[in-house]
Amino acid sequence: MVGPARPQFVLFGSSIVQLSYSNGGWGAMLSDIYARKLSYSNGGWGAMLSDIYARKADILLRGYYGWNSRRALQVLDQVFPKDASVQPSLVIVYFGGNDSMGSHSSGLGPHVPLPEYIENMKKIARHLQSLSDSIRIIFLTCPPVNEEKVCGTTSGIFSELVRTNELCGQYSEACIKVGQETGVKVIDLFSAFQRSDDWMNACFTDGIHLSAEGSKIVVEEILKVLKSAEWKPCLHWKSVPTEFSEDSSYDLVAADGKRTLNPSEWTFHREIQRD
Repeated sequence: MVGPARPQFVLFGSSIVQLSYSNGGWGAMLSDIYARKLSYSNGGWGAMLSDIYARKADILLRGYYGWNSRRALQVLDQVFPKDASVQPSLVIVYFGGNDSMGSHSSGLGPHVPLPEYIENMKKIARHLQSLSDSIRIIFLTCPPVNEEKVCGTTSGIFSELVRTNELCGQYSEACIKVGQETGVKVIDLFSAFQRSDDWMNACFTDGIHLSAEGSKIVVEEILKVLKSAEWKPCLHWKSVPTEFSEDSSYDLVAADGKRTLNPSEWTFHREIQRD
């Protein structure tokens, strides 16, 4: 590990997480190339969070394309060992999209029956809560899908993909109820996406995975929770200390030639100036 130590925010989930660094700058490109090989981070929502929390927190990616909650449970102790010397400050979890796919006649595939999905998510919540008293957890529900585009882009490589908004809605509601029962914050992406104009075309690259517009919605919803949650310490980006933020005579010199300008809190490079 490199120092100084920063809070760790872990993104844990399926392809919505693994692809959360795709597109954009060279750091995001490296993160995409090394997904599941190294760990790091503008493009997807993970890369956006890494930019927002630059010099404040380390955003760690644990995303696994095609996974469901059943597979997540199989590796939970390896991804989040209880005896780790440092535990995350925040874990953002997304499973449910693959679980909610219609079952295949062969019995193969990612489908997980709704009652089992509910129990799996409860087990994930309890395990994470057991890691430390200060860990914070956010679950993301299934976003909706563009059903027409999903059906239109199914290639000959795959058997029929059964992805419907009726199923996504059922698993989204179940995730919300799990959050209520376990005390975990839940972001209802199923509803949040549908509040956006032209969401079916604007929010996805292939009808399922997120475009830049879809990623912006995820980031905004996460920041809302981090700002409103009564957590101590507060994990909203404006409340997390900036590393090495002291003034320096080595900073760029101001126009008056008499002082330097501290750039540690500059955000002008961001497309969206977030609260």
